[in-house]
Amino acid sequence: MEQPLLSESGNWSSYQHVGRSGIPTASSVAGTEVSVDEIRSAASAPSSHYPPSLHGALVSTPDPHPAGQALVYQGGYGGDYGAPRTGYQRECLDEVEIRELLIDHVGHRCCWGSHPARTWKIHAVEDCNVYVGTLDTFVEEREVIKETEPYLGGNIDGKDKGTELGIWELDLRSQFPVLFVPSKEVREKIPHSETIDKCPVCAGRRGTVCTTCNASQEPGHNKENQLTQCSTCYGRGLIAHKDGSDTLCVRCNGSGKIPCPTCGSQGLIKCKTCNGSGSLLSRNVAIVRWKTLSTRKVNATSGAASVPDEVFHRAKGVQLCNTQAHQCTPAYFADSYFLNKFSSEVIADRASVPATARIICERHTISVVPVTRVTMTSRRQSFSFYIVGNSREVYLKDYYPARFCWGLCPCLEWLKV
Repeated sequence: MEQPLLSESGNWSSYQHVGRSGIPTASSVAGTEVSVDEIRSAASAPSSHYPPSLHGALVSTPDPHPAGQALVYQGGYGGDYGAPRTGYQRECLDEVEIRELLIDHVGHRCCWGSHPARTWKIHAVEDCNVYVGTLDTFVEEREVIKETEPYLGGNIDGKDKGTELGIWELDLRSQFPVLFVPSKEVREKIPHSETIDKCPVCAGRRGTVCTTCNASQEPGHNKENQLTQCSTCYGRGLIAHKDGSDTLCVRCNGSGKIPCPTCGSQGLIKCKTCNGSGSLLSRNVAIVRWKTLSTRKVNATSGAASVPDEVFHRAKGVQLCNTQAHQCTPAYFADSYFLNKFSSEVIADRASVPATARIICERHTISVVPVTRVTMTSRRQSFSFYIVGNSREVYLKDYYPARFCWGLCPCLEWLKV
């Protein structure tokens, strides 16, 4: 139903910029012709940061001017102040096409027979078209984290080099993605934010107190040249033999004491946090996330109520409107109260935006998905299935009369038999 924002070929007369310079957005009306190269280079336009229309305020921003949004509407798809009409121009399916679609669907299912699809009577064919509304909110979220690493010397980018920039003052045009990508994350060091701090673990002493030879010392104090008991002679200085004789312990040379095996009797163990430097280099890092928050809403008649919404979301239909702006407002259909109300409901269900994020752009679409409900009968038995979308996908919920696996197909598929 939709093409990628940055296509590889062609010029777009239906695309225009949000603001004078910045990120391209789609509009439903013809405007100044813009080439793909111009769109891709918009992010590097000679402005200090993103244009105000992109980095404006949060959700509380006043609604944009209606002229900033455009929509395409071709009448005959909505009801006149009531339920939607389903009689829009679409190719009707005859009996041969219906059977071929069902036979092809059954042929891709394990242990399903095609006899009912070929021989059962088509009892009823009902059009029960479905309306699908979407609202995609493309946001940019920024947060600051502090990173530290051992300071091993050298120059730093501190406040003496300039004023530290605020998180929303960072110029990230070179990193800006195509609008409405599912997600993208970058990490950017904030200029002039580096500082040198004393290591909090060792208090700048370059090491922590050895608990082997300084276990009895007060916290933060240590003594050097502390000896520990020799583990070979257990402090005797002599090694006892079975014949009752003793020999001098060669490990401690008869003293019964040896240097601390943990710290070499230095009293300190090299600090792992600062790598023995006693100082840490700290800097602020901006975590920037671009993501699309999507709201999906389906309005189905009772005839198609048993079909999951996911089937309609992936189906191809006819787009009734496509509005794109900083913040979308409900679409307006001059002859359809139902579609106006449906559009308002989609906008009202807008996904919540985190407090650390700003709205870049929104896209609102309403589409009608053709759905045909077919009922087949034979004697006193019957079953129904659905033909969904322009691609004519067959959806069969539960019952099909010619299934011979007794429900074992999912198990066989799981076991990869």
